[in-house]
Amino acid sequence: MTTDSPENPGSTRRGLLKCMAWAGTGIVWTVAGGVPRGLGLDLGLGGEALAAGMDGFTFVQISDSHIGFNKEANPDPNATLQAALDRVAKLPKPPAMMLHTGDVTHLSKPAEFDTAEQIMKGSKFETHYTPGEHDVIGDDGKQFFARFGSKGAAPGGWYSFDQGGVHFVGLVNVLTFEKAKAGGLGAEQLEWLEKDLKGKSASTPIVVFAHVPMWPVYPQWGWATEDAPQALGYLKRFGSVTMLNGHIHQVVQKVEGNVTYQTAMSTAFPQPKAGDGPSPGPMKVPADQLRSVIGVREIAVIPSKAASVTDLTLA
Repeated sequence: MTTDSPENPGSTRRGLLKCMAWAGTGIVWTVAGGVPRGLGLDLGLGGEALAAGMDGFTFVQISDSHIGFNKEANPDPNATLQAALDRVAKLPKPPAMMLHTGDVTHLSKPAEFDTAEQIMKGSKFETHYTPGEHDVIGDDGKQFFARFGSKGAAPGGWYSFDQGGVHFVGLVNVLTFEKAKAGGLGAEQLEWLEKDLKGKSASTPIVVFAHVPMWPVYPQWGWATEDAPQALGYLKRFGSVTMLNGHIHQVVQKVEGNVTYQTAMSTAFPQPKAGDGPSPGPMKVPADQLRSVIGVREIAVIPSKAASVTDLTLA
């Protein structure tokens, strides 16, 4: 396994790429043969990937909005969530939909859900959600699923759908987080996933989205999903699998075979790099730098071409 920098990403099939979102830039990756290739660090909202995506199917990922948070790291997450949605609205090509990969709220309070729902409704984009551990405090996600759950979801809240030639799978891996201090899917969800994928051709592009990373980024901080290897066993026959996660409030990427793992920035505040300090948590940066380390992600699925991933800060 090799480690590459964004400036020299390499082309090995089993590469390991890890990066933070650099200040003031959008990090753009083209995925070819399952391996991300960096296109540049200063494409902003113009750039090669966005131009290529004009003819393809595009969608946006946002994550970790933490509505209700009011500490120094970001005393107004409402404003930064709105700024993220405004950024999406200005994309050259409107995305077909949006994925929110959890921690919509900070403490699962009814007023926080009210505020989040009103802000998200204003975006007017079709949005698919999966919960974070902050969305299921005290009620196993009942409020979250009542507000943001999919109508076609299984009783546990997980679901799938097809769009733009891609099979999307929304998993729930936070209901065991308080006890296990890590992500977990559970036997029932894993059985559902196996059945959901059985009828799909191996050539079908698969996008799995969940809150906690589906690979062990840093288990000491709960940045892992304990039973993810079983889920990956059901996915290994597919030629293209993309795992989209939140939870760690920064861009970290990994490629193994045909599986690309990608975590996303928060719309609220950053967290430290893995192992940088005693624990994860809100990381305070100078106020004038905050929007350079939070943001959104655009993903373009282009027929007969490589898919491209663009991380856009709010700076």
